[in-house]
Amino acid sequence: MFNVFELTEDFITLWEEGTFLTGVLETLYLTFISTLLAYLVGIPVGVILNITSKNGIRPNKWINIPLGIIVNIFRSVPFIILLVALFPMAKAIVGKTYGSEVMILALTVAAIPYISRVVESSLNEVDKGVVEAASSIGANSWQIVTKVLLPEAKPSLINGGIIAIVTILGYSAMADMVSGGGLGEIAISLGFDQFNDDIVWFCVLLTIIIVQVIQELGMYIVRKTDKRNK
Repeated sequence: MFNVFELTEDFITLWEEGTFLTGVLETLYLTFISTLLAYLVGIPVGVILNITSKNGIRPNKWINIPLGIIVNIFRSVPFIILLVALFPMAKAIVGKTYGSEVMILALTVAAIPYISRVVESSLNEVDKGVVEAASSIGANSWQIVTKVLLPEAKPSLINGGIIAIVTILGYSAMADMVSGGGLGEIAISLGFDQFNDDIVWFCVLLTIIIVQVIQELGMYIVRKTDKRNK
């Protein structure tokens, strides 16, 4: 177990070289870029799943059911298997099967179905009366989505975003084992493989701190954007 009073020479060297700071920055970079890209796709997919559902504003089973099946298929594949399966695609797109570009691709693809369901669930929580009121005054589907559903679901969407970021952060540690970079790579190659438990546990500690900061910052934003708290 990590003991601040019994630090190895390797740990001190890595600290002085700024390796841990670099690992934190790489982990944050991979996590947030992947989350952003996943949301660019996940939000439209989640909206389509919501509005084409049986109780949506534009029910359409021919769109909803196939799209839902595709999302569920990708959600059911363990990330480490998906990562390896995406190597041919990564090779075709970025010309290699390692590095940050490959990790971002894998994390984005893995996160899209998860985020799609988060968005769909958040929109399902919007009061149907508000949607019906907007429809009764002549609002079209685009207006209902952009001016009613998404704004009303904002606190839930932000809360879901926090969970998504933390989930992707966990995925990134597994991706690090294969593609390199970030705290996961430091913990495995410089800690576990070298039998330096202090390095492993310090990476764990840094990850916990990152998660807590994200969680607290996210909940603060949720409280500020939730109209029920005003």
